[in-house]
Amino acid sequence: MAAQFFNRIGQIGLGVAVAGGVINSALYNVDGGHRAVIFDRFAGVKNQVVGEGTHFFIPWIQRPIIFDIRSRPRNVPVVTGSKDLQNVNITLRILFRPIPDQLPRVYTTLGVDYDERVLPSITTEVLKAVVAQFDAGELITQREIVSQKVSEDLMERASQFGVILDDISIMKLIPGPACPSIKFASLPRTESSGFVLFLQTHLTFGKEFTQAVELKQVAQQDAEKARFLVEKAEQQKKAAVISAEGDAQAAILLAKSFGDAGEGLVELRRIEAAEDIAYQLSRSRQVAYLPAGQNVLLSMPNV
Repeated sequence: MAAQFFNRIGQIGLGVAVAGGVINSALYNVDGGHRAVIFDRFAGVKNQVVGEGTHFFIPWIQRPIIFDIRSRPRNVPVVTGSKDLQNVNITLRILFRPIPDQLPRVYTTLGVDYDERVLPSITTEVLKAVVAQFDAGELITQREIVSQKVSEDLMERASQFGVILDDISIMKLIPGPACPSIKFASLPRTESSGFVLFLQTHLTFGKEFTQAVELKQVAQQDAEKARFLVEKAEQQKKAAVISAEGDAQAAILLAKSFGDAGEGLVELRRIEAAEDIAYQLSRSRQVAYLPAGQNVLLSMPNV
């Protein structure tokens, strides 16, 4: 009797264990920060995104594919050339995550390794196309335009794969030892589908660019100095011409005055000169004035 009881208990336990194993094989967990897509052997990928928690599926017929929807970093190095044939090394740091509503399409068209398939190719394509439109110096002086163009072109290209750019922030531009580091402001971008990317770039230029920048600065300084010397010579030339014209005009006026006044003007100038001489002599104590004529000697007392 006891043996039959324990045998019965064992059978029940075995059945429970088998049932538990079957049930457990039909359960799957979706952790926090993850989403799942169900692949059905008969219906294909279901257009449904499964949220966090424990869920049922049909073993062998259905299979859950788990996606991490949290932001993850990725560095994309690109070596390209500028418009003036300068080598530019760019490293794009990307924080990316898939948009949950787009996961069925992402899995169908790109697969689980969507980041490996899309991000390096579109980033390289866009950066090479944009950088080739600017000189190496313009990548620094027109950095806002470059950033805007990279953002627009990369957003348009990524939209073809269901990818969007939520934010682009070019944090540093390092052109080489001849130029200081430059910080950039963030350029926000918002859309409703695809991936959310956060971009950070580091740009470096080669030794040839540094030498070219230095030579360009020296040439600009020499040109500025030459322009200053030319302007100075022009001003001196104008001053000399004006002075000569003034002297010529004065000579013309004097000649005209002498021609009009004749001897009277000469006599007037002689009288004025004599008055001036007499005034100067009158101030001297050792000089005495005598009236004109001989009568002055008769009126003098006997000495």
